[in-house]
Amino acid sequence: MTDKVRVLVVDDSAYNRRTIIKMLESIPGVEVVGYACDGEEALRKVFDLSPDLVTLDLEMPRMDGFTFLRIVMNSKPTPVIVVSARSEDQNVFRALDFGAVEFVAKPSARISPELFDIRDDLVRKVREIAHTDMKKVLRRAAALSPAVSLTRPLSASGMQTQMQVVIAASTGGPPALQTIFSAIREPLPIGFAIAQHMPPGFTRAFAERLGKASALEIREAATGDVMAPGLVLVAPGGRNLTFRRRGGEVLVDVTPPENDQRYVPSADILFTSAAATFGDKLVGVVLTGMGNDGARGVVNVKQNGGRIIAEAEESSVVFGMPKEAIATGKVDRVVPLPLVCGEIMRACGY
Repeated sequence: MTDKVRVLVVDDSAYNRRTIIKMLESIPGVEVVGYACDGEEALRKVFDLSPDLVTLDLEMPRMDGFTFLRIVMNSKPTPVIVVSARSEDQNVFRALDFGAVEFVAKPSARISPELFDIRDDLVRKVREIAHTDMKKVLRRAAALSPAVSLTRPLSASGMQTQMQVVIAASTGGPPALQTIFSAIREPLPIGFAIAQHMPPGFTRAFAERLGKASALEIREAATGDVMAPGLVLVAPGGRNLTFRRRGGEVLVDVTPPENDQRYVPSADILFTSAAATFGDKLVGVVLTGMGNDGARGVVNVKQNGGRIIAEAEESSVVFGMPKEAIATGKVDRVVPLPLVCGEIMRACGY
């Protein structure tokens, strides 16, 4: 990265501001151009300083983070990373709906030296989204896939789990997944499992949020869950999801991350386990995100007879994971986000 990334830090806590500024200033190529203690001051500085990126605490006096986001995204779209406590999970997803690109989880809502624990995550995400195309983010926030309809009717036997879909996503993934699952307006004889890169403490609320807009049952996965038709399981934040057979059933295991595992939950681990379990009854989907998580899993899916769909660059907030998947030469279809749900249905035969 040749140009400096210019960052505005917004937080009403003096301790948090100093800590976040110190972490940012330790990153080569990053310059903190200013800070703000409340939403009104932050808004003025966005227009005065034109930062490349804003770190944002949502709970602020005078103007809260949601009002700030709404005005900024309407007037001067700028990449925003929300820095939020785990107890504020619903607020984080609302912020993503308003156009925030990413979030970093504070270890505690209290003032604490533990805040330094977010440094690695903050560094990675600052580098990842500093030059995000905000037009894609805002299109995604407003995107609605057309409702899907089945091309062949369901029968009693049709409600057995005929196909399994596994989905990988990272930055930009929550709105993308909401777009896909909100398009499903009737129960389907398909099981789904999701590896969305997310820290512990957020995925239960995320699954509940997805489920409110979908005809499918969507919940956070737990060891011992039985994969069933019409069920969507979200890998818990900070852990991996795998499958195993027990007689005629497929069960889920939730396991700790492997040593030095960079991306959690891991798409590679999910896809590889699913490939061995479901064979040619599997569809893998790689959505927006940084890095190469999922590429190794894509190869395993194809080797076992499955099919792969990747999100196109034109809609990806970060065209990292889909690009790496496509580079394997194993992807069957590359489509923009609004067409992904329909493509999944076609690949499953519905």
